[in-house]
Amino acid sequence: MQENFSLKPFNTFGVEAKAKYFIEVNSVDELIETLKHAHSQTLPLLFLGGGSNILLTKDFDGLAIKLNLKGISEKALNENEVLVTAKAGENWHEFVMSCLNKNYGGLENLSLIPGNVGTSPMQNVGAYGTEIKDIFVDCKVLNLETLEIETFNLEKCRFGYRDSIFKQKGKGKYVILEVSFKLTSKIHSIKTEYGAIKSELENLGITNPTIQDISKAVINIRQSKLPDPKEIGNAGSFFKNPTIPLAHFENLKEQFPNIQGYPNENFVKVPAGWLIEQCGWKGKQIGNVASHKLQSLVIINATGNATGKEIFDFSTLIIDSVKEKFGIELDREVNIL
Repeated sequence: MQENFSLKPFNTFGVEAKAKYFIEVNSVDELIETLKHAHSQTLPLLFLGGGSNILLTKDFDGLAIKLNLKGISEKALNENEVLVTAKAGENWHEFVMSCLNKNYGGLENLSLIPGNVGTSPMQNVGAYGTEIKDIFVDCKVLNLETLEIETFNLEKCRFGYRDSIFKQKGKGKYVILEVSFKLTSKIHSIKTEYGAIKSELENLGITNPTIQDISKAVINIRQSKLPDPKEIGNAGSFFKNPTIPLAHFENLKEQFPNIQGYPNENFVKVPAGWLIEQCGWKGKQIGNVASHKLQSLVIINATGNATGKEIFDFSTLIIDSVKEKFGIELDREVNIL
């Protein structure tokens, strides 16, 4: 256990913040022993995975635990389905690639998403027409109060849009140890309808895509639009796409004929990036922080010297301007500490 430890290498924004104590754990037994010590000292806890969905706005006066639980296992369910289980500390994209190398389908649209496997159920990670809930079976979690291992199935996780029980009623009560997915091994469901996948496949000269082709297309699209956190600090999409009542959307369409929206019964999901761009934020920089020049949904640590508070304040300005122009209040997708 280390004291007064810098968390800068452990968050993809690359902001400086210190933890009073820091430790890396490589097994469930080590984790339980660490938690027993933390309980005895009444230390607040911060669990770190890939650091891709967190904004540190201040130092952490407690124990930061880096989860390095590793391992991937699989079990054939039938001729066309396989259960693949990955420990929480496995890198998400590397896990997706390992499944694709074995021709296991279901994760291809989720290629190149930053972070680790253990954080994927927390916000029901999704991209290009696929969400975790579509292939999720269950996850094993450690109850932080009882220090007993529990299993959460699909229903118990209460998945929603970028949401789950782990961000609501169960927030701060559990740590995810491993996640199991049901993937296809022979006959795959190919999803090309969302975003620019079809046009990218055309650019690649592919007319009958495999799951590997879908992954390649998704990677190309993400690399063309989103900055690499290793090169410039960011946490991917900073805001959720808001869902508004149909009547509100129709009123806005009279004022803004080009507004985009995806209807769902009596509600419409509106792209947050479009709203932010219409308010003039795309590529705009204030001090050390900016909205990315290619994707306004992404806030970046433009100089590498931004503080977490600067980034948070920048996001507040965006929220205020979108609310003033469109009457829509954006929610931050990133967890704020």
